[in-house]
Amino acid sequence: MSRIGKLPITVPSGVDVSIDGQTVTVNGPKGKLQQNISEPIRVEQDSDGSLLVKRPDDERANRSLHGLSRSLINNMVVGVSQGFQKDLEIQGVGYRVVQKGQKLEFSLGYSHPVVMEPPEGIEFATDGPAKLSVKGVDKQLVGEVAARIRKLRLPEPYNGKGVRYAGEKIRRKVGKTGK
Repeated sequence: MSRIGKLPITVPSGVDVSIDGQTVTVNGPKGKLQQNISEPIRVEQDSDGSLLVKRPDDERANRSLHGLSRSLINNMVVGVSQGFQKDLEIQGVGYRVVQKGQKLEFSLGYSHPVVMEPPEGIEFATDGPAKLSVKGVDKQLVGEVAARIRKLRLPEPYNGKGVRYAGEKIRRKVGKTGK
């Protein structure tokens, strides 16, 4: 039995879960998410409101889908009740971010400013010129948008300049030494 897959998913109050065949829809105070679950996996709602994810047999493919399906559904429940947030930091001389409406404008050492618009379901928040947050209900989308922002100027190992996740340690290299 999968250690992750066998755990029940507790549904907090204010969150409504509906199961229609292989489609699981989760409604909550922060939004609505929908996920299609792969065919052999079944999702059942218990009498106390918690969700159970079950698999038909111990085939290798079904074992891997079991834990994945449970994690996806749990992330939806957490997302619509609490939401997800990814914090980023900008380090470097002249590197900064400015929020203009919903858009972000980055100055990252290029000859032009880089403007990023949030996809649907994502919110940006800045805390000064060097810190920003990506917020949303969909964990995958929040992580993807944060990774795209980080990719605008990856942290370089010699000076540590660039966009990094909050708390990320950059492995530094020693530069060339003179004669």
